[in-house]
Amino acid sequence: MVIELKNEKVTVQFKELGGALSSIKDQDGLEYLWQGNPEYWSSQAPVLFPICGSLRNDWGIYNSKEHPHFYGRIPRHGLVRKKNFSFEQLGEDSVAFTIVSDKEMLTQYPYHFELKIIYTLKGTTVRTEYQVTNKEKERTMPYFIGGHPGFNCPLFEGDRYEDYYLEFEKEENCTVPKSFPETGLLDLGDRSPFLEEQKFLDLDYSLFEHDAITLDNLQSRTVTLRSKNHDKGLRLDFADFPYLILWSTVNKSPFIALEPWSGLSTSLDESDYFEEKRNVSLVKPGQVDRKYFDITIL
Repeated sequence: MVIELKNEKVTVQFKELGGALSSIKDQDGLEYLWQGNPEYWSSQAPVLFPICGSLRNDWGIYNSKEHPHFYGRIPRHGLVRKKNFSFEQLGEDSVAFTIVSDKEMLTQYPYHFELKIIYTLKGTTVRTEYQVTNKEKERTMPYFIGGHPGFNCPLFEGDRYEDYYLEFEKEENCTVPKSFPETGLLDLGDRSPFLEEQKFLDLDYSLFEHDAITLDNLQSRTVTLRSKNHDKGLRLDFADFPYLILWSTVNKSPFIALEPWSGLSTSLDESDYFEEKRNVSLVKPGQVDRKYFDITIL
């Protein structure tokens, strides 16, 4: 079944596996979303929940004030990206994908939840809204969520990766933490200069020789992918998300991932208690937490 939203400017498609985006094309038929080549990266735009990145040894401890503690194992980027979501057409310009905790997930993440992803197409903008419901009767639920969309770069055959650049909303002066690709962890105390009074970042594969780039103190809440050769591009607006991850593979893959995250991989200075991690979102019993980001085709 083809799940699609379409207007005169943009056509967007989705898949029930992971409740994820699978295509974003403009009126000229140009594909902006990475189409998933296993030679580089087989995925496209997975949804990360209830963690973004990695826990230490993939293990988390829940309910730090309770004894005995509950331990759960969550793989990198969470539990739902390889699960089938249920689909609902909300209107001509909106669709929803929903998943609820099952027995398998509850053995690793001990909270009854519902995750609904609502996609809305308005003009050339695709909005992704996450609605996280805590279905517990008494316990507050900690969680993280994020998007991981990959975008074709270059957009046209004959273009080079180095013909593209990122434009930030504000002039940035920031450092980035050291990462450990083999474990997925971070050292937020060991930092390197990255952007030095810059609004523009030229893309080059050497940026990703070590690992993904974690922008954890970025001032901008908007980043735009542009080309030096033409006017085609896209903008990501992520006001609800404190972090932006930039990533591409080390074997010169023709895409770049622009990833808005609500949380980060565990840092070396953090404990393994889930609810004590930096910027954890806490949802009270029966309540709904909402976050969204926009992708706009230029």
